[in-house]
Amino acid sequence: MWILARRRLFDAAIVVWLVGTLSFALLHLAPSDPIAAAMTDPRVAPSVRAHWRAAYALDQPLIEQYARYVAALARGDLGYSFSQFRPVADALGEALPYSFLLMGTSLVTSVIIGAAIGAWQAVRAGKPMDRTLSVVTSGLGAIPEVWLALMLLTVLGAEFAIFPLSGRCDPVLCGTSNGWRALIDGGYHLVLPALTLTLLFSAVFARVQRVALHAVLHDEITRRTRAKGVSERRLLTHHAMRRAARPLATTVGLSLPALVGGSVFIERVFGWPGMGSLLVSAIGVRDYPLVTATAMIGSLLVLFGSLLTDGVAALLDPRWTNAST
Repeated sequence: MWILARRRLFDAAIVVWLVGTLSFALLHLAPSDPIAAAMTDPRVAPSVRAHWRAAYALDQPLIEQYARYVAALARGDLGYSFSQFRPVADALGEALPYSFLLMGTSLVTSVIIGAAIGAWQAVRAGKPMDRTLSVVTSGLGAIPEVWLALMLLTVLGAEFAIFPLSGRCDPVLCGTSNGWRALIDGGYHLVLPALTLTLLFSAVFARVQRVALHAVLHDEITRRTRAKGVSERRLLTHHAMRRAARPLATTVGLSLPALVGGSVFIERVFGWPGMGSLLVSAIGVRDYPLVTATAMIGSLLVLFGSLLTDGVAALLDPRWTNAST
């Protein structure tokens, strides 16, 4: 398992470097730059724009700008955000906890709900409720996340006013309240964005769990275990569920890029102040350092989640470690 972890960490370093390099190159090759995007007033003299381009080395050849950027990264400096008017590390440090909260809440609830629904279907395979749930989960899995977010926002937020439309807290309470009142208000604002991602991913996990558990419940090992007189409940909870967990764990790992990408749009729709909202705003104004750093952080989150998933899969089935190394 440690060999697998070291190998994954080496692969992660290569992937993050590639993501950072590609992001840097694509952003710098695109038309315009942060200075032009920030100084849109035609009354700004060209000499002023030239001064600020020189101040941030934007007038230098691309290879020199890249060398400066890599040298800064080696010192732990992510650069200065042109749109946030502060270091990139400060902007990300403020946004990341909200992204972690949204993605973590959605992932945990999706796995629990999806595994429970899939197990319930597998035990009752072929029955009317199983077929109905299969149609529902297939339909949910095919819905674009932005459309679902807008529907929930319209129905539960605007039409029935059950949940707030956007933001992380009530404007009156933000910065003036703490303790349980602030915690409840924050959770209240988290419901709609987390519910959107939970509905989408729990549908995917439910389908995977149903197929995996149904196959395990009818294989030779289960038949032999059942023949020994093991009760159906113990057979399900102590044998079948454990053996069927690895496909689900693998699917969770493969779903992490979609979760990170989906949270970008969800944060934007619901005004959730996470990394996704920061990224969309930064792209619009060509904020090179912030966009590149956000892309690298996103790839790190996906890689870390994949490594964690591999570890869980190895604990559930030691043969997974041997097959992966």
